[in-house]
Amino acid sequence: MALKKLRPITPGTRHRLAPSFDDVTSSTPEKSLVTTIKKSGGRNSKGRMTMRYIGGGHKQKLREIDFKRNKFGVPAVVKSIEYDPARTARIALLFYADGEKAYILSPAGMKVGQTVMSGPDVAPEVGNALPLSKIPLGTIIHNVEMKPGKGGAIARSAGSFVQLLARENGYAALKMPSGEMRNVLDTCIATVGAASNADHMNESVGKAGRNRWRGIRPRTRAVAMNPVDHPMGGGEGRASGGHPRSRNGLYTKGKKTRHPKKYSDRLIIAKRKK
Repeated sequence: MALKKLRPITPGTRHRLAPSFDDVTSSTPEKSLVTTIKKSGGRNSKGRMTMRYIGGGHKQKLREIDFKRNKFGVPAVVKSIEYDPARTARIALLFYADGEKAYILSPAGMKVGQTVMSGPDVAPEVGNALPLSKIPLGTIIHNVEMKPGKGGAIARSAGSFVQLLARENGYAALKMPSGEMRNVLDTCIATVGAASNADHMNESVGKAGRNRWRGIRPRTRAVAMNPVDHPMGGGEGRASGGHPRSRNGLYTKGKKTRHPKKYSDRLIIAKRKK
């Protein structure tokens, strides 16, 4: 998928880098696989604002994605590649041989009419889902499970992928998008290929209004607040509040927040690149 540079006929299109949607083949979602998203405006069940800078936005329908890929041995035909407003990657509509329909994350290079399968005995081809124990070393994969049967959790956003490096003692060593290397049980399922829409990272929204359509409100700078609102607020003129902090006073931009005795530390072979 490529990006298109718009003619600068308005200020909002001058710096706009828009997705071309060349890879999208259908604009109408499968009705049986969508539900309505109720907007929260960042409020919890008590009506208290727990997340700032959320509100408004265009109405969206949630596509129910099959992250588990647990219909083993049943071939499925890719009916369409579709846009999903709730995620960055494209999604693919599958028609299974037994009549069931499902959405999956579309890997880069997937075509309409292609047949995909999942299971321990299928070929490691783009779009097929296999246990890590059956995938050849060096393969690029996405939608990787962290716990067997729980569904894919790693490398689901646009263009992201994981590389399978090694296998030993029932664990598979993965190189993550962050550069971290970690072990995952080799019974976990992953999909072959990289997630689609890799050009998403180069998009430019062009104007503030487009962020409002996405439900993102303007973010107030901490140094522009009063001392009662933020540790970095107040001061005369443009005087800073010292070291960058979060709203509750914890240091940010360098302060480690990961628990030093986290249970999964033993699975991490090499930390992510700084």
